[in-house]
Amino acid sequence: MDDEIDIPFRGIVAQSLAGMYVIQDEVFQYVNATFAGMLGYTPEEMTGMHLRQAVVPELQDEAVANYHRRVSGETPSIRYMTSGRHKLGHAVHLEVHGSSLLYRGRPAVVGVGINITEQLRQQEELRQSRERLRELAAYINQVREEQRARISRELHDVVGGMLTSIKLDIQRIRRRNSDAGIESIVVGVLDLVQESIEVVRSISEDLRPGVLDHLGLQAALAGALRQFSERTEIACELQGENVSLQLAQAKATAIYRICQEALTNIARHASASSVIVRMHCAGDRLRIEIEDNGRGLPSLTPTGKSIGLLSMAERAREFGGSLSARAGEAGGTCLIVDIPLEEGEA
Repeated sequence: MDDEIDIPFRGIVAQSLAGMYVIQDEVFQYVNATFAGMLGYTPEEMTGMHLRQAVVPELQDEAVANYHRRVSGETPSIRYMTSGRHKLGHAVHLEVHGSSLLYRGRPAVVGVGINITEQLRQQEELRQSRERLRELAAYINQVREEQRARISRELHDVVGGMLTSIKLDIQRIRRRNSDAGIESIVVGVLDLVQESIEVVRSISEDLRPGVLDHLGLQAALAGALRQFSERTEIACELQGENVSLQLAQAKATAIYRICQEALTNIARHASASSVIVRMHCAGDRLRIEIEDNGRGLPSLTPTGKSIGLLSMAERAREFGGSLSARAGEAGGTCLIVDIPLEEGEA
């Protein structure tokens, strides 16, 4: 550029809030105060500086290569992120967008740079925060399952055993009693104790189904669907019971809880008359679809998320899986659980 053009050019960009620069022959011919300040220099200190001096060593070759790609016309304009080298030696993360342009009659790169160090720091803190929340959710799920298993055992073994002992003692009293009035009381107490035993067994199974540990996921899901159908009068069908799976206990538990939560949501919100659960393996992944013919996708919270869906998605994510929802073929909702399988599980 001649002086007549150079003066208004400088006037426009010198006080710009965005960093601006001109590179020619791999050397900074011009930088405004904003760009120089990002790297701790004055414009005078950076003018005449080689491009390599402004970039951290491991990215110098990339920066020079991008410069030549532009001035050669191979890629006239490039936008990318790089790390500049501050005058004090530390890295400064920059997003730069430079284009090929004639400067004083010769090819050069004219560009804009933005300091994104703070933005990247905040993104990293957010990523770490989310990761900690996921670790906490996984820990809570693990502790919850351990507590459920412990309470289930205590109910089944201790409370169930105590009720059985009471039942046996009442039966002995009944055999030794000849009073008709006491007999009717004994019969009533026996019925009450038997009902209590069945309630304890039911609660124990809800907390931790023994069939999940002894017979596997398919049998546990079949039992859960049968109980769900009996309780809600919603027709249930399990497709893919012949899928051969040897899942790790924690993974089988997570999938079972996802299905259990889905059934709970259907009972509460869907107004459905039928539920179909499909299981099939494709390569090294297990896919489970839970489809109902109810009123459609669940209602969302003000944040745009369903708490139940979030909980199920987190359980799937613990094992590298995912959960998605779509409209069902019959107008209801279809939840899709996709879980990777380890070697030997399928």
